Amino acid sequence: MKTVYFLGIDIAKKKFDGALTVDGKNFHPIEAENASKPIQALFSDLKKKFSISYDQLVVCMEHTGIYCRPLLEFLIGNQIQVCVESAFQIKQSQGLVRGKTDKIDAQRIALYAYKNRESLKFWTPQRLIIQKLKALLVTRERLVKVKTELQGPIKECEEFIEESLYKAIAKSCQSSIKSLKNDIQKIEKTIDALVKSDTEIDRQYQLVTSVTGLGKITGLNIIVSTAEFTRIKDAKKFACYSGVAPFEHSSGSSVRGKTRVSKMANMTLKKLLHMAAMTAMVHDDDLKTYYHRKVLEGKNKMSVINAVRNKLISRVFACVNNNRLYQKNYQNALA
Repeated sequence: MKTVYFLGIDIAKKKFDGALTVDGKNFHPIEAENASKPIQALFSDLKKKFSISYDQLVVCMEHTGIYCRPLLEFLIGNQIQVCVESAFQIKQSQGLVRGKTDKIDAQRIALYAYKNRESLKFWTPQRLIIQKLKALLVTRERLVKVKTELQGPIKECEEFIEESLYKAIAKSCQSSIKSLKNDIQKIEKTIDALVKSDTEIDRQYQLVTSVTGLGKITGLNIIVSTAEFTRIKDAKKFACYSGVAPFEHSSGSSVRGKTRVSKMANMTLKKLLHMAAMTAMVHDDDLKTYYHRKVLEGKNKMSVINAVRNKLISRVFACVNNNRLYQKNYQNALA
């Protein structure tokens, strides 16, 4: 049986610390700059020092966004198995711990990989078009947020301050708001062109947005976050990921908490699905009737809206899994 080396890495912007182990007890510390050439030199040195081949190596790191990119490109390029976990997942697995440094964190990540070696899920890169769409959607979200932060206070103060002062404030932000609107439009055009350039993305986009209430931005965020419905294939798992799946909170005979959603979620998706549900309840008669019926029965309004969000998710996954546009009165051919 070949020896397997587990390398835990704690990544920062300029550098990263690592810890190499084979038994989860003894750790060899490493450190390198977070750039292509130092990374290549580091792994060449590890191969020589420990006489290991890349197929003996398992690398585990926390997800730190773009800071992971140079290392991930090297690892995937050299067919080295890599696990990218959330920092919260690794922290929760450690139990009660005290103290924190980059070197200690690297050891804890290596120990996490060693302990969970039988159940690690290895990372694979998304298609380039998905990476581009994700970057564009994030940039658009930031621009929209800045535009809202400028416009909102101006509109609110219109009725409460002197007219000439209001006009002066509005005029001072006019060019900035106009530029932001133009930038948002340009990004949306780029997004549209990307979607149309790829047959599979365009197919999924048409299916997802055929569900009443789901627009372009919500639909594309769903496609990107599920990696084209390959990483998340089940509606219930996606509901959990997007923070709309309710969970029971009870213990023994004394703890009887309310069933509620978890705060560990993709908050961008949760917000978009909320807006989609509000739109759907206006334009979909069945959902509108469902909402009013449940409210009259005494259900909490937010709980009913959350149920609508779950219904929309179920419709989206049904359309994608069956490769058909949403139909209100759809009947299964086998029924």
